Amino acid sequence: MKRLLFMIIPVLVFVLAFRPAQPIEVKGKVTGVNGSAIADVTVEVKGTSTSTLTASDGTYSLTVPDKNSTLVFTHAGMAPAEIKVLGRKQINVVLEAAENTLDEVVVVGYGRVQKKSITGSTTRVESKDIASNSSAPVAQLQGKAPGLTVAGGSPGSPSYVRIRGIASAPVKSGGVSNDGLADERIGIAGETEADFNTEGYDHITENKFLKASGNPLSTFSIDVDAASYSNVRRMLNYGQLPPAGAVRIEEMVNYFKYDYAQPVNDDPFAIHTEISQAPWNRQHKLVLIGLQGKKIPTENLPAANLVFLVDVSGSMEDPNKLGLVKSSLKMLADQLRPQDKVSMVVYAGAAGLVLTPTSGADKNKIKDALENLNAGGSTAGGEGLRLAYKTAREQFVKGGNNRVILCTDGDFNVGESSDDAMERLIEKERSSGVFLTVLGYGMGNYQDSKMQKLADKGNGNHAYIDGLSEARKVLVNEFGGTLFTIAKDVKLQIEFNPAKVQAYRLIGYENRMLAKEDFNDDKKDAGELGSGHTVTALYEIIPVGVKSEFVDNISVDDLKYAENVKQQPGSSTEIMTVKFRYKDPAGDVSKLITHPLNDDAVSMSGTSDNFRFAASVAEFGMLLRNSSFKSAASFANVLEIARKAKGPDTEGYRAEFIRMVENAALLSAGKKPSPENEWSVRP
Repeated sequence: MKRLLFMIIPVLVFVLAFRPAQPIEVKGKVTGVNGSAIADVTVEVKGTSTSTLTASDGTYSLTVPDKNSTLVFTHAGMAPAEIKVLGRKQINVVLEAAENTLDEVVVVGYGRVQKKSITGSTTRVESKDIASNSSAPVAQLQGKAPGLTVAGGSPGSPSYVRIRGIASAPVKSGGVSNDGLADERIGIAGETEADFNTEGYDHITENKFLKASGNPLSTFSIDVDAASYSNVRRMLNYGQLPPAGAVRIEEMVNYFKYDYAQPVNDDPFAIHTEISQAPWNRQHKLVLIGLQGKKIPTENLPAANLVFLVDVSGSMEDPNKLGLVKSSLKMLADQLRPQDKVSMVVYAGAAGLVLTPTSGADKNKIKDALENLNAGGSTAGGEGLRLAYKTAREQFVKGGNNRVILCTDGDFNVGESSDDAMERLIEKERSSGVFLTVLGYGMGNYQDSKMQKLADKGNGNHAYIDGLSEARKVLVNEFGGTLFTIAKDVKLQIEFNPAKVQAYRLIGYENRMLAKEDFNDDKKDAGELGSGHTVTALYEIIPVGVKSEFVDNISVDDLKYAENVKQQPGSSTEIMTVKFRYKDPAGDVSKLITHPLNDDAVSMSGTSDNFRFAASVAEFGMLLRNSSFKSAASFANVLEIARKAKGPDTEGYRAEFIRMVENAALLSAGKKPSPENEWSVRP
């Protein structure tokens, strides 16, 4: 018997030692040292391609190969953590802010760096500590202070240094001002060189008041983009007020859905108007013009021919860039139908086709191609766009949705990289009938202005993806609106009645203004409207007879040769006429809709939730921009109106806005938002 036992035991040991490893599902929660949940933390199984991101409440779940696996937790601005599973099924993690030291970094000339003593990977320096050298474009970054983040290390070169953040004052280096925004990838002198890459925002000159007597027509293109709102949210989430150029009020207003009635005829959209007092200036009136795009069920949408164009250059290496791109496009892949097809082009130093046209039914193949992407190299954005459009044209679906989906931080630096060169390329390609969707990712070197121009010129739209919930909103919840155009070249022209309107101004849409002659010109490009999309525009009006500083400053001499014809007060009840022009997605000739609006203003309390909430968002935008026209606007007033107009808010976006306003109010007062009021990405 003993001999039998001695023979069996080694066999059992051998069998147990070499039995197949059992996968384990691990769940947990990631929090900061203050106990608040951290969203969008990358949780990766070390040595594998298996990863996930934490939800808005900090929770995660993923399957590891065996009990001896190691989990790696990473998040921008936080110290990474590695934890062995050891057979556990529940692992909660507390991440600490990354705190390391920088003695001195000297930036010399065009992107060369001299390193004196750097330890660790992250520290913070204030913009006032950056000084210029008269004999050479030199900036010295010394000490630790709020403002900018300096990080060392980058794929392919341990000698890289990254300066990231939003400075509290403009910073100049190499004779170039970055308007207070920095994210420089710069190599150590004598080892590596790279260009300075900073966040880029166009200057916005606000629309001013115009007298209706001399300028009765106001013409503009619609804008369904919402990138500005999520970008502003990202900045506020990092405890920083946004620069004025990042705040496009029309995009903030149009981030939200409004409860407009669906069209009842064959037109692709319905028109809605309301008029009341302007909440920031009770002597003025506020007019809301709303468009509601026809909602087409997903199963009835035309077949899609999509080309994913993914930036895999070195600037995309961060978890909130390429990692988030993969997760976003996997969500989109789950929405595709068998009749849809996807190709994928990537670009870094060169461009290449990494996924040949694949049916939407083969989701695993699409996801595997995404998972295999890695970042590194320079950024030949122009070459990538050309190949993506070529691929889309070769697979063109007549009567279908032919679209390139560009995922990038916009940091092009090889080949065509200037705004003019990229615009010419896009304008040439759009005539093929291929539309463009631009999805922006990342922070620090994000080129917002370039992304805007690409989307505008490419018959497309632009969204900024700051987390998984925004990806879900854009690519899942608003799938049809984002990717399926129901009307193109949509323009509005408003004619104001000088007998009722002394002066007016359009709030936002500064980069969408058109000449009055452009309205009837079918060759003039304008915005696109997607399935189920809503578009909202707001006009602030100074009624006839109201004394206003904004009107007193408008002075134009009487015309010598034009007959001065004045309409008698009371001869019409109309305050304005709203005209719309649009084309079918494949059409070349526009159609006209006319909608008069009577001067039937009601009190603010009598307006819809749509009106009041849109007004509160516009007022918030004016405060962030420190608008010359904000009058008596205040964060308190924004909060009062928004809270009362929140409505059902089933998706939680309006409640999220209210928290953003609360945090912005604290930041404007020089206070830090409390942990319980910090914004986090919704599930």
